[in-house]
Amino acid sequence: MARNSYIFTSESVSEGHPDKVCDRISDAVLDAFLTADPYSRVACETFATTDRVVIGGEVRGPQSVIDSVEEIARGVVKDIGYEQDGFHWKTMKVQNYLHAQSADIAQGVDAAGAKDEGAGDQGIMFGYATDETDALMPAPIHYSHAILKKLAEVRKYGSETWLGPDAKAQLTMRYEGGMPSAITSIVLSTQHLDPDLTSEQVRERVEPIIRGEIPDGWIAEDCVWHVNPTGKFVIGGPDGDAGLTGRKIIVDTYGGAAPHGGGAFSGKDPTKVDRSAAYAARYLAKNVVAAGLAKKCVIQLSYAIGVSQPLSIYANTLDTGEVSEEAIEKAVNAVMDLSPRGIREKLQLNKPIYERTAAYGHFGRPPEADGGFSWEAIDLADAIKAAV
Repeated sequence: MARNSYIFTSESVSEGHPDKVCDRISDAVLDAFLTADPYSRVACETFATTDRVVIGGEVRGPQSVIDSVEEIARGVVKDIGYEQDGFHWKTMKVQNYLHAQSADIAQGVDAAGAKDEGAGDQGIMFGYATDETDALMPAPIHYSHAILKKLAEVRKYGSETWLGPDAKAQLTMRYEGGMPSAITSIVLSTQHLDPDLTSEQVRERVEPIIRGEIPDGWIAEDCVWHVNPTGKFVIGGPDGDAGLTGRKIIVDTYGGAAPHGGGAFSGKDPTKVDRSAAYAARYLAKNVVAAGLAKKCVIQLSYAIGVSQPLSIYANTLDTGEVSEEAIEKAVNAVMDLSPRGIREKLQLNKPIYERTAAYGHFGRPPEADGGFSWEAIDLADAIKAAV
């Protein structure tokens, strides 16, 4: 039986976190390929450390994009805001080791004759939704993202220019009756450019911003605050800690509130089911909850490399369902083609929509007019409800 009263914690990291710098570079490279050729194949990994960015992986697409990778990386780092000793968009070294996709992998993925497109790899992917926020996301990760996104906005476009790009936020929340009732602790570590600022002074400046992102009454009166608990945080980003694509998979998804299949998202084109099937699973879980069939829903999909249809579909409503999980499994399979081609076409995933996903979560953000976050639409709810 699911617990109704408990305390749960999730964390997020900012766009300037070293791993997120790498995720964004990888997704910016992906978008450049998809802009030039919507059917490009891309598996792009990035490593960042002091004064250096290294990019590698396997691609199938225009050489002109490969030749522009250094410019793409510098543009990303400039937009994030790194102009510090040890990591500066203008002076950092960029090494590009992208090369052609393996023919052995390509033959399993490509459609040929009567063979449909196959999955780009084997694996399991999970999607999740819960009615505890309007975005149908778990509250701790949703508001952790919101805090950091706002801090980035006021740093880049507002008056808080003393902030640095690197930051982490963590919220601990008390649940009663299965729903969030109070935030019991807030942790924020944020880079600051003024070396003389104390932790107390940083808290004084950021607390009003944090409170502005949290619903009224949610922060407990006895909430414990830890703002820059180690003291000074001036050296940040890849100069302070090396970064790597794909190391923030829990931040990218549900903050630990749901299972994760282990596959990262950034830098991968939509033939890679690590990404596209995880988006599809979220789309299905969100529409199950939006349809009123459950308050919480987990969807698992599994694939084999070179095989088009999923090997399994699993649903779990965590004791909140209005119908059986078996009925949900049959319904979601009936209303959506879950082959890589079916997912790609339904969610319009061959568009250059990925760089924006690299920070502040791949889920819980409204669908955009150009196809961004298409997996957040709830346009399948009626069809799922009719199919159960």
